[in-house]
Amino acid sequence: MKIDSPKIPAELTIRNFHDIFLEEDPELEYCEIQQANFENEAVYRARLSKMTLKNCRFTNTDFENIDLTDVYFEKCDFSNANLSKSIIHRARFVDCKLLGVNFTESRFGNVQFEDCVLNLSMFGNSKLEKVIFNQTLLKNTDFYDCKLKSIELRDCIIDGANFEETSLKGIDLSASTFDELHVSIPNLNGCKVSSNQAIRFATLLGLIIKD
Repeated sequence: MKIDSPKIPAELTIRNFHDIFLEEDPELEYCEIQQANFENEAVYRARLSKMTLKNCRFTNTDFENIDLTDVYFEKCDFSNANLSKSIIHRARFVDCKLLGVNFTESRFGNVQFEDCVLNLSMFGNSKLEKVIFNQTLLKNTDFYDCKLKSIELRDCIIDGANFEETSLKGIDLSASTFDELHVSIPNLNGCKVSSNQAIRFATLLGLIIKD
């Protein structure tokens, strides 16, 4: 699947993330942020665009209603941050820690997660279109009642993930691994799985498989 990458200028100005509070409307664009420590903070309806953020810490920060467009994150820590009701478009997360992040009621389009940790994160009631999870940990991640379209899971660990009330039609799980998955049986229609995974799903139906 081909998705759009972030459109970021080659030359960016180095800025401090706390500059966002100097703006009447919390907005940063056309810049690069490095080594920012913005933990346990709160900024409402922030807008970040056409920029990169590297080696930044945003743990426990409230970013509700944030708008991220054309943004590249590398080695950033968002553990337990609140990004609910956000809009994330043409964004790329590389080697980022997003443990327990709240993404509920958000919209994702053309987003890549590569070598990231998304364990215990929450996507409930969100819409994800053209999103790639590549070699990413998704243990016990919550996708309850999500709209998934053109989603790729590449070599991910999705053990314990929750897809209840979410249609998995067209979603290919065969390249990812899990021992347990929470799904609504009717929503498995059209889901692509490996033969071993099919056996696991059969047990959800109460089937007894004999050699």
